[in-house]
Amino acid sequence: MKYNNIAVIYGSDSSEWEISCRSGEFTASRIDDSKYSIYEIFARFGKWHLVSFRKKGAMRIKFPEEARPEINKNDFSVNIYGETIKFDFAFIMQHGTPGENGLLQGYLEIIGIPFSSCSSFVSAVTFDKYSCKSYLRDVDYVNLAPDLLFRKGSGDLAEFCGKVTDSIGYPVFVKPTNGGSSFGVTKVHSEDKMVQAMSRAFTEGETVIVEKAIPGREFTCAAYRASDSTVKALPVIEIITRNEYFDYDAKYNGSSEEVCPAEIDKALSALIQETTCKIYGRLGCSGVVRVDYISGPDALYFLEVNTIPGMTNASLVPKMVRAAGLDMTDFLTEIIESA
Repeated sequence: MKYNNIAVIYGSDSSEWEISCRSGEFTASRIDDSKYSIYEIFARFGKWHLVSFRKKGAMRIKFPEEARPEINKNDFSVNIYGETIKFDFAFIMQHGTPGENGLLQGYLEIIGIPFSSCSSFVSAVTFDKYSCKSYLRDVDYVNLAPDLLFRKGSGDLAEFCGKVTDSIGYPVFVKPTNGGSSFGVTKVHSEDKMVQAMSRAFTEGETVIVEKAIPGREFTCAAYRASDSTVKALPVIEIITRNEYFDYDAKYNGSSEEVCPAEIDKALSALIQETTCKIYGRLGCSGVVRVDYISGPDALYFLEVNTIPGMTNASLVPKMVRAAGLDMTDFLTEIIESA
């Protein structure tokens, strides 16, 4: 193996921190402990502490919260019972800042530690929904819903809402540009609800994207770089929600059905997989990346990229891995060794 001591970093500074913990704990439990020693790090608001560790072939040892060893960020190491352990690989499972917007990746790049996700630059571009769409506007295999951008304090909000009515029309989705898990997202059907929706989005960030709601079926697909350096797509999932859209409740409280593999014709499945691999290559992604779509009346529309997708037993990517007939532990080994 290329690496010995794997640090799984979870928790975050965003509203998604609890979801991140669930993803990180699941990931750590599935990494092959016959090949690696696994160390779980909870990182939030600059405080990094070791939650537990599992040396090769040994049992998992968990620290009480008040006795968790602090991570030395100068060299990315930790002292356990008098022994200094230096991590040589980071498996990033932080949803939101700083693990999904490039800040954590930048730190790891500076100190020379390989990691599981996209580079700091790619993470920064993809984390901002408007920036990511702008990066894909000139390619012929991506269709984008009409949108408008508004930064808090940059102009008259009422005037902007009127512009949405005139240039896009309703319904629209109002979203913070840099959030996930549908925090701060509202589907709006009329101009009189816009200010309230914008205020909700501003609780998650300073910049808001307003995007035309495209009617259709929602799909998602993940791609990853395999050990032979090729980009491979996993099976497509169709998301069928009982709510008006795939909101937080639908994602995490069971108000949706996720059909994997999606019950669609081979041509649409191939289109989604091919488009996902092309977007992966266009953006210069690394690790496993999930791309979301709406299959509308006239075309397949890109929604967003998730560079740190959810990774619990019930999450979308593990479902794709199982549907592909792959073992989750072997899959994670491939992600680690291909970094």
